[in-house]
Amino acid sequence: MNVIMKSSGGITQVSADSRLFSQRKVFVEDEIDMRTACDFLKKIMLLNEEDSSRPIDVLISCLGGEINAGMLMYDVIQDSKAPVRMFCIGRAYSMGAVLFASGNHGRYMLPHSELMIHEPMLGGFVVGGNSSSIQSASESLLETKRGMNRILAKHTGRSEEEIEMETRFDHFFSPEESIRFGLCDQIIGFDRIMEGSENDKGTYDTGRGLYL
Repeated sequence: MNVIMKSSGGITQVSADSRLFSQRKVFVEDEIDMRTACDFLKKIMLLNEEDSSRPIDVLISCLGGEINAGMLMYDVIQDSKAPVRMFCIGRAYSMGAVLFASGNHGRYMLPHSELMIHEPMLGGFVVGGNSSSIQSASESLLETKRGMNRILAKHTGRSEEEIEMETRFDHFFSPEESIRFGLCDQIIGFDRIMEGSENDKGTYDTGRGLYL
């Protein structure tokens, strides 16, 4: 999708993604894999180089994906000098929900969006080989599970034991349930997503995640 932009130099066509990226909005809408994660890394790097004091809005609507790739994105979100605000604009499931919940500068959901957390899975891999190989794969998966539980506990204020209980099965959260569980900070309308675009150069209140 292209949009038309007018300037003193005339009229040009740019992609909608490029236009929104210029407004510091980054979308996570595909399955999370290393290609998605590296693309995310590049975008956050560029926006930090442009201005590390202005917030970046990450808009998530994805069904999850690879844990290793998701952890790269998690590290980027945590270490970005520019504040990263998280918006769930549809569904944020599995690793997508972990990334959303990890926002330190505001985690916002549209009224009909949804989160889902569960235990890490092996995906399409089939565990085979001798008993030592199977044991090693099992131990690795359990360690990954413990790591995910620690991250969710850190960002929700829940204990690891509570996270363990809630992720035994696919647990879906409405926006209201997400707030109660500590996965989300606020339910917002579409106008709040547009807020950053309209006040791009305003003063940013890091504590409240708002432009003034």
